[in-house]
Amino acid sequence: MEQEQSAKSDDNGEVKAPFRIEEAIGALAMGLICVISILNVIVRYATDVSFAFTEEYSVFLLVIVTFVGAGLAYTNNGHISIAIVVNWLGGRGARVLKFISFLASVSLFAMLVYYGADLTYDEFRFDETSPALGYPTWIYTIWLPLLSLAVLFRIFQVAWIEMRSKG
Repeated sequence: MEQEQSAKSDDNGEVKAPFRIEEAIGALAMGLICVISILNVIVRYATDVSFAFTEEYSVFLLVIVTFVGAGLAYTNNGHISIAIVVNWLGGRGARVLKFISFLASVSLFAMLVYYGADLTYDEFRFDETSPALGYPTWIYTIWLPLLSLAVLFRIFQVAWIEMRSKG
């Protein structure tokens, strides 16, 4: 019980909010992808008919998994780094690399917000529809800028927590 409490508290004894929302959304999306794919295989095997629309849903859910995973990896410090370089540079060099990583991440997701919103608006304005179901494509692409905003929120949240714990 004491280990659970210490895992949820920072150095000042303040309780941090758990980052479980990303895990739940990611698990739900992965489960839906599995169910959709299995049902498509069963129907194709039994009837020789394929549900073409399942690919549309699967791709959409895979985009959600990707962005949710990116946000979760950022909160858990799970993104790829070259540990030998970070260790060789020491504390100050590691902080410089972390700051460069922060700037690159913010730049990337800010561009995804801007260009994703632009793409969504164009698809809405020109009434583009999906090939399999005929749905408006903007209902799929609107998640690109929204999920990018969510990842940006996590990036700034992690940076804020790290700044408060060191200073």
